[in-house]
Amino acid sequence: MNAFLNVEMSLTGRRWVGPTIEADRLAEAMAQTTRLPLPLARVLVARGVAPEEAAGFLEPTLRDLLPDPHNLKDMETAAARFLRAIKAREKIAVFADYDVDGGASAALLLTWLRQFNASATLYIPDRIDEGYGPNVPAMQELGRTHGLIVCVDCGTLSHEPVAAAKPADVVILDHHLGGETLPPAVACVNPNRQDESGDLGHLCAASVVFLMLVEANRQLRAEGIKGPDLMALLDLVALATVADVAPLIGVNRALVRQGLKVMARRERPGLVALSDVARIDRPPTAYHLGFLLGPRVNAGGRIGAADLGARLLATDQQAEAEALAERLDRLNSERRDIENRVREAALAQAESRGLDGPLVWAAGEGWHPGVVGIVAARLKEATNRPAVVIGLENGIGKGSARSVAGVDLGAAVQRVAAEGLLLKGGGHRMAAGLTVEAEKLDPAMARLAELLERQGAGAGGPTDLRLDGLLMPGAASTALVEDLDRAGPFGQGAPAPRFAFADMAISGARRIGETHLRFSFGDGLGAKIDAIAFGAFDGPLGDILSAGGAGRFHLAGKLEINSWGGRNKVQLRLDDAARA
Repeated sequence: MNAFLNVEMSLTGRRWVGPTIEADRLAEAMAQTTRLPLPLARVLVARGVAPEEAAGFLEPTLRDLLPDPHNLKDMETAAARFLRAIKAREKIAVFADYDVDGGASAALLLTWLRQFNASATLYIPDRIDEGYGPNVPAMQELGRTHGLIVCVDCGTLSHEPVAAAKPADVVILDHHLGGETLPPAVACVNPNRQDESGDLGHLCAASVVFLMLVEANRQLRAEGIKGPDLMALLDLVALATVADVAPLIGVNRALVRQGLKVMARRERPGLVALSDVARIDRPPTAYHLGFLLGPRVNAGGRIGAADLGARLLATDQQAEAEALAERLDRLNSERRDIENRVREAALAQAESRGLDGPLVWAAGEGWHPGVVGIVAARLKEATNRPAVVIGLENGIGKGSARSVAGVDLGAAVQRVAAEGLLLKGGGHRMAAGLTVEAEKLDPAMARLAELLERQGAGAGGPTDLRLDGLLMPGAASTALVEDLDRAGPFGQGAPAPRFAFADMAISGARRIGETHLRFSFGDGLGAKIDAIAFGAFDGPLGDILSAGGAGRFHLAGKLEINSWGGRNKVQLRLDDAARA
C-alpha cells in the first residue's frame, strides 16, 4: 500500500498510512445512504460501523448497551450480601486500590450508602509501604471490626488476605485478570475471571461496581423500596473508565458519553473543585478526564496520602472538596517534577537497550514507585510498544507496565510470575504491575518480551501514522468538528479522527511557553486555520515549521474547537508534518 500523500518519512520519522481504496468506497456509499458528511463516514468505516448501524453508533444509549448484571457470575450474591449488611446495620469497610478507578469505585459505594444514611470505613493501602491490593495485616484488622469488607478494583488474586479477614465476609468487585482459583470470598464479581466469557472484559472496576448497584436497586425494587438515582453516579464511572485507559467501545462509550453530561451539571463537589483548580472552563470532554482530572486524583496515591483522591470524589462538603483539590493539585505538580527526572533517565536507558524489540523497559535505583506507571505510558507512546519501568530498592524492583492495542499484557505478566521469574505480577490487557528480584530482572524481561512477541508486539512499528483522510481548510468548519465529535468519546481503542491537509503554507509561527508552537496555515485560496503543536520543540517540528516561511508542508492532526473571547474557531492539534 502506497504511503498517504507519498509521505514515506515525515519530519518526525513516520510513514503516513491512509484509508484503503475499499474503505474509501465504503465511506462514499455510507455518506450517500445516510447523508452523513463524508469525513464522518470515513471515521465510522474505520471503526467497522455499517451504514444501518450508524445512527445507533452516533447516539449510544445505556438502555440499548448496558449489560444485564446477571450476566456476571456472583452478581446476585454480591448485591444481596451488600444489602443485608445495610439492613442489619453491620459495619462495612471498602478496601480500594489507590488509583482513579479504585477511588471512583469506592466513591460510588460511599455515595450510594449515604442515600440510606449509612457509611463505610474507607481503606486504601499505601503504595510504598503496603503495595497493591489487600494485605494480611490490614484485612485481619478490618475483619475484627467489620461484618463486611468490599474490595474494589483489587482482590481477585488475594487468596491469603481474603482468608485472613475472617470472621468478616468479603465481596470482591474487580476487573483484573483472575487466576485458576478464586479467593474464599462470599462473591467475586469480575468480568475477567477465568470462568467468564470475556465479553465484558473491557469494563473498568467502577463499571463493575455500578452494575452491582444496578442489581442492588433491582433487588430493592422487588421489595417495594426505591433505590438511589444511579444516573447521577455516572460522572464517577466516566472518570474511571477514561483514566484507567479502558477501551471506549460498546457500553463504555455510552457510560462516558452520559457521564460527561452528568459532570457538566457540576453537582459533585469534588469534581467541581478539581475542575476549577485544573482551570477547566468548558463542558468536560474525555481529554479533560484523562489528562487534567485523572492525574490530579491519582497524585495522592502516587506521592501523597493514598486516600486523598477517593475522599475528594466521595465528599459532599464543598469546603472539604476545595481543600482536597488544592492539595491534590500541589501534589500533582510535585509528581510532574519527579516524573520528568525519571522519564529522562528511563528513556536514555531504553534507547541504549534498543527500541525496536517487542518490549521496551528500564529500571533504576530509587525511582519513585508512584511515577513508574506514568513513565511506562510515556515510553509506550513514544515507541508504540509495551513498556515496563521499574524502581529498584534493596534488591527488589517494583514496576508498572503499559500495553498497546491488541497485546494482552496482564496475561503475559501473570504467566512470567507463575513461572517464578517475578515475585508477583498481574493486571489487565492494557496495564499491569509486577515485583521482581534484582538478580532476576534481565531473564524476567527477556521472558516477558518473548511472550509479547508471540502476540505480535513490535510488529507495527512506531513509524506508522494512521490518517482518516484528506481535508481542505475551507471544509474544516465548526459544524464538521461537532459532527465528528458524535463518533466519540475518543480515547483508548477509539482514537480521535486524524486528517491531513496537503501542500499548506505556514504563517505567524511563534513559540508558546518552553516547547509548544502556535501558527496558522492555509492553501492560498482564502481559508486559514489556526494550529497548535504541543511539545513541538522537544523534536524537529518546532524549529522546522517556525522557520518554514518559504516552504510548504503536508500537515496531519486532530480538529478541535477553540473557544476564546466568546468565539468558537476551528483549530488543528498538530501530530506530524512533512515537506510537500
